[in-house]
Order: sequence, then C-alpha cells, then structure tokens
Amino acid sequence: MTAQRVTADFWFDPACPWAWLTSRWMLEVEKVRPVDVRWHVMSLAVLNEDKLDQVPEEYREYLRTEAWGPVRVCVAAAKEFGDEVLGRLYTAIGRRFHNEGLPRDRDTILAALEEAGLPARLADAADTDAHDHELRTSHKEGIDKVGEEVGTPIISVPGPQGTEVAFFGPVVTPAPKGEAAARLWDGTLLVAGTPGFYEIKRTRTQGPVFD
Repeated sequence: MTAQRVTADFWFDPACPWAWLTSRWMLEVEKVRPVDVRWHVMSLAVLNEDKLDQVPEEYREYLRTEAWGPVRVCVAAAKEFGDEVLGRLYTAIGRRFHNEGLPRDRDTILAALEEAGLPARLADAADTDAHDHELRTSHKEGIDKVGEEVGTPIISVPGPQGTEVAFFGPVVTPAPKGEAAARLWDGTLLVAGTPGFYEIKRTRTQGPVFD
C-alpha cells in the first residue's frame, strides 16, 4: 500500500545556519518519502527584540543591522507572488549566505532574486518595515505552535489521528541525505505520535557543516 502523502510546514529565517541545514534535510525527505514541504517565514530579530539586553553585543548588533533585511525580502516576495515562491527564493538566498559565505548585502539578495526568477525591486523591501505586519503574523503562527523558548526552524508534522504536532528542530549537521534523511523523518513522525513527548536535547559539539 502506498503511504498517504502528508504536508510538513516549515518556518525559517534565511539568516539562520541551523534552519538552513534542517531545510536541506527536508528537501531530501521530499525525495524519499511522500512529503510536501510548505514554507513559512519567522524572524530571529522578532524573536529576540524583547531580549536584546540578554544576548551578546555582537549578536545584538547583528540582529539590529542584518537580520531584518533577508526575511523582509522573502515576505515581500510571498505577498506579491504567493507562498509557493518561498522555497526557491530561500534556496537561492541560503546557498549564498551559508554554503558560499557571501556578504549578506543587497548585491547578494539581488543575485538570489534573479536566480529565483523574481524582480530585483523586491530587494528594496530589506530596508523598509512595509511588510512587517505579515512577517510578524507568520512568525507568531509558528511560535504559537511551540512556545516562546525556541528558535528557528519550527517544523509542524502530522501527529496522532491527524492532529498537528510542532517542534523546534530537528537541529542536525550535516544535513542527512538518502536513507539517513528518511530515517530521521520516520523518527520525527514517531515522536510526534507519542502523547506527551516534548524534547530530546544535547549540547552541540560541532558547528554547521555545509556540503
């Protein structure tokens, strides 16, 4: 019997390397399991805006100066062209940011927009709060599913009797491929189907590995 096709909702901030790795895993899962990923935006800047006095100065400055732009561009693209553009725009931005280590500036965003087949004018959204209502709405939708003490990514998967279960993570490096990706997905559904399951965690001893 063919397994029933399911949808996994995925909230990301394009600036986050850990979300990027998890997103590459999910693209691999689409190849090996009957799963469709539906992309949504969230924001590390929004998540931390009331906690700036609790984070290191370097990260605080990053949140103020660099974190808003890329996700605002993603929101503007989705608002004009539909959520279906988010996956390819995220891939174009994320590969440049994370795999290629390019500057997180307008030129990099412009190149990503071109690759994604989207107009260059969307880059202007990086420097305006015109779409912040939509950004905050999408961010809140994801956070409301898991609570405040998380980061990005958030993934929502089918749980028992068709209910929705959402988690922060999985946080993994490097992104699993092939059967390893399938096993992690199967395990994710397994814990999602366990009533009262909340968390598995250990200290990270390795940084993001992009391949």
